[in-house]
Amino acid sequence: MVKSGNKTRRGGLAASPSHLMHRALQLALDIYTEEAGPDGLTQRQFAVLEAVSHKSGLTQTDLVRATGIDRSTLADLVARMTTRGLLERERSTIDARAKAVRLSEAGAAALEAARPRVEAADKRILALLPKAKRDGFLARLADLAGVADAAPEKARAEAKAAKKAAKLAKKAGKTKLKLVEPA
Repeated sequence: MVKSGNKTRRGGLAASPSHLMHRALQLALDIYTEEAGPDGLTQRQFAVLEAVSHKSGLTQTDLVRATGIDRSTLADLVARMTTRGLLERERSTIDARAKAVRLSEAGAAALEAARPRVEAADKRILALLPKAKRDGFLARLADLAGVADAAPEKARAEAKAAKKAAKLAKKAGKTKLKLVEPA
């Protein structure tokens, strides 16, 4: 059920969680863009800088986990941010095959300038809801983000279990063949 003016609509797009979340995201990004200004960081750039500010030397895989940005988008984003001088890349001390990123001085300055703007955007977004519903709204968003964060781990665990089951089935099939006597 969605209220539009003094009319209430049921069903269709008004009952579609994916559509409603998309509409809410559009609104949130519009507010973020207004607050960030034309020369400000994008929401994804802010997320990357914020994640790197908490732990320098993150690899691309670490950043995917920390931000939820898909791997190919993140690779392009990090490359552009490195070119702009917001990030610096270096060989990972943990995995010689991987590149790690850290904040440059320009990146740290951009992040500090962006934080009050992001806070203002967040306040404007939450102000659209009644005060009594804000904590619940944030809790439900955190629930959904938690499910999204767990999804890759669950998929990996399921794939590993399926591979193990296939291996055991193959092994069991070979054992059966050995037990069959020739005719």
